[in-house]
Amino acid sequence: MSFTIQNKSWNEVLKAEFEEPYFKDLEVFVADERQKKTIYPPENQVFAAFECIDFSKIKVVILGQDPYHGEFQANGLAFSVRQGVKFPPSLKNIFKELETDLGIKNIHNGDLSSWAKQGVLLLNATLTVEASKAGSHQKKGWETFTDKVIERVATEREHIVFVLWGSYAQKKGKMIDKDKHFVIETAHPSPLSVYRGFYGSKPFSKINTYLVSQNQKPIDWQI
Repeated sequence: MSFTIQNKSWNEVLKAEFEEPYFKDLEVFVADERQKKTIYPPENQVFAAFECIDFSKIKVVILGQDPYHGEFQANGLAFSVRQGVKFPPSLKNIFKELETDLGIKNIHNGDLSSWAKQGVLLLNATLTVEASKAGSHQKKGWETFTDKVIERVATEREHIVFVLWGSYAQKKGKMIDKDKHFVIETAHPSPLSVYRGFYGSKPFSKINTYLVSQNQKPIDWQI
């Protein structure tokens, strides 16, 4: 099995990466895991974050860590779940802050693809995970790949909003030029850290204020 991104703009940007030895090894590893175990997200959704939006249309990058590892949760977009699935704690807290920030409430669908289609790259550092085993596909090559994605966006695009929630995302985003882009850094929305600066951080209004200042259309955060 070989990974493929259907979106031509991303294939052009990342084609050299797909030929790297580490990526070939990663393909073999994930294919072997799928033969023996339940792996999330489904094979056809691994690159969902890239399929939703062209490279040239990205406005915002929200960086996550691992896909959700519960049944029917992961859909290839960071922090997002498949429609009809109960909200995981971090997503629930994101929606609480969305209501506090912009007054958007009564959200009953955790599928964030409507954000993605407007230019929000919901990128996990690791794109696959074994069922019920958080972090099980870390340090297998995904982090190298997603570092390259961040690097390409940060160097080839201008005036992107990078949203780095928590220390892990902040370390991963260290190569981002803050003079060239707008970087939002706060605590992670997980229950363990949400009261350490995530609540009250107003990321959604800050994103839109910046986009408007750059003569770009703001994101409609209503789901």
